[in-house]
Amino acid sequence: MSVIRDFIKNLNHHGQMADNASKGNMPAYEYCPRCDANLTYQKGYSNDLLYWICKGCGEVLINPEIDTDSDITWFCDGCGELLNIQQGFREDCGEWKCSLCGYVNKIDKGEIYGSEDEYRAELRNPYRGLSDSDILELSMYEDVSEIDGRDNIILIRQKETGGLFLKKLLTTYNKSIYEYLLGNPVLHMPKIRALYESSNSLIVIEEYIEGQTLSDIIGKDGIGEKKAVDTAIGICAILDELHSLPEPIIHRDIKPSNIMITPEGEVYLLDMNVAKWYDPDKSDDTRYMGTKFYAAPEQVGYGMSASSAKSDIYALGILLNVMITGDLPKYHRADGEIWKIIERCISLEAENRYTAKELGKELERVKGRRPEA
Repeated sequence: MSVIRDFIKNLNHHGQMADNASKGNMPAYEYCPRCDANLTYQKGYSNDLLYWICKGCGEVLINPEIDTDSDITWFCDGCGELLNIQQGFREDCGEWKCSLCGYVNKIDKGEIYGSEDEYRAELRNPYRGLSDSDILELSMYEDVSEIDGRDNIILIRQKETGGLFLKKLLTTYNKSIYEYLLGNPVLHMPKIRALYESSNSLIVIEEYIEGQTLSDIIGKDGIGEKKAVDTAIGICAILDELHSLPEPIIHRDIKPSNIMITPEGEVYLLDMNVAKWYDPDKSDDTRYMGTKFYAAPEQVGYGMSASSAKSDIYALGILLNVMITGDLPKYHRADGEIWKIIERCISLEAENRYTAKELGKELERVKGRRPEA
């Protein structure tokens, strides 16, 4: 769909002010014809701009010097630039190729926005551009509540069965990873039920896992070494499956809020929105992603290679320390043999870290030597 907004072409020049200015008494001011705001005082305003968006009401104001008979402003969906001023543009042309970015805009008077705010809100609409069939499928669910107050993670109910699922509205994602997981579920990760890609987001419908995240469980003193080791062993099993794929998947965001513990004590790994496929030929990540303190040095641009399976082990080492002590290792280290394991996990050199399988076996060894509480 094309971007269409009402506009007022001629700026409102206040007559009395202009008269006074002509007599040398004061400068001429320009006012918004919609809200009467003084445009001259709005930061960045200049009367030689092609157009201005009033900071008072959001009205799009076109410079009266621009030769256009249209009463609608047309903006490129590709780059956001004004189409009205491009040579040869007509609003009855059906479609227009932007002369700046080359994007082909569909000119449709069916979409008219009353203000800049309304237009921007529509651009952020996660359902914008979905097909009728996608919208019909999504209508089979009803929203129940937001999760942790986040408007992009919503608990939903299937109307026909009453089953609960999660709906995630992602703007950062690798669609091919979600497509793979849709057809190839990984044990102890939420099963993907459906995917819908709109103009600006990926809508993921996935299994709802009941439980608490480690963020909810870890107190200032941690959860104790035994429980921490058991949890880390569970995470290792999940990572080992992801890392052992023909083309390994790197999670890249192991942290307390992404680990769910069910009432039965099962460990689940959540949130694949910053995950990537491992490419051994890459020497650096295209985009630096991850969470501060948990992301490995190479993951945020401080290593000599791209993130890999060993990057997830770094984050798990940090998490293991936090589970045991309640704090990051730079503030409070775990004691004894377990610290030696954590220290290897968080080595600055990725090749010195464990694999997920090696770490799991090492933690099983430690667990076996410790008497049950």
